[in-house]
Amino acid sequence: MFNLWRTGMATAALLALGLVATLPRPATAQNVDDIIKRGKVLIGIDTANPPFGSIGKDGAPEGYDADTARLVGKYLGVPVEFVPATPQNRMGYLLTNRVDIIMLGITPERARQIWYAMPYAVEAAVMVGPAGVNVKTMADLAGKRIGIPRGAMQDIVLSQSAPPGAQIMRFDDQATAVQALIAGQVDLAGTGLLQYQIINRDDPGKGYETKLVLRPLHFGMGVRRGNTDLLQFLNTVVYAIKANGELEAISQKWRHLPLGDLPPL
Repeated sequence: MFNLWRTGMATAALLALGLVATLPRPATAQNVDDIIKRGKVLIGIDTANPPFGSIGKDGAPEGYDADTARLVGKYLGVPVEFVPATPQNRMGYLLTNRVDIIMLGITPERARQIWYAMPYAVEAAVMVGPAGVNVKTMADLAGKRIGIPRGAMQDIVLSQSAPPGAQIMRFDDQATAVQALIAGQVDLAGTGLLQYQIINRDDPGKGYETKLVLRPLHFGMGVRRGNTDLLQFLNTVVYAIKANGELEAISQKWRHLPLGDLPPL
């Protein structure tokens, strides 16, 4: 009886202070009807990961992920509200209801916390460096200064497999790691498969190239676990835009490559 009274008094005190509303709330599944009723879909993308995500001259997100996300909005019949996210916070954004969907690499580690729709893109986590840096195997990373985005796939792989003597430097996003590479602060940077093309455009003459593929992967749209309704809708959208050529057009526009075969999840 005393414990019940004490709990009631504590709750009353919190209410009096206006603190109950600020306590963490559990994530709840959001179905398609809820999103349509709200009038927008909230999608988190990494805007420092070209050609998949970046900020255009008009200040709006652009890239492979942004165009794919807009197709989700098109078939939902609502506009997309983009939520810029970094590799270290995007999972948290989904799990705490800040977004309905996140777009990121498909991994077993992440699948412990979220559900993935079928893949919409081919990608890989790689090490990029100038022509003069000799790296062909994981063992060759010993003694090298390596810049990687904190929480990204490169971080996951190297945290487990980097050889002794590798100097791992973690940055907030891929763009910052790439700038450190251009500035000579690191010997290698962790990027996506095609990032070397963009770096050569921005810093010509050094012959940047992909030195090492850490892990091939595909990109997928993630939802909160238990959200079967939204997951089924996203699977249907990916199926449809593969079949009607819209996803092929996005791949040609941003990757300058055919879409290729995307496996079922």
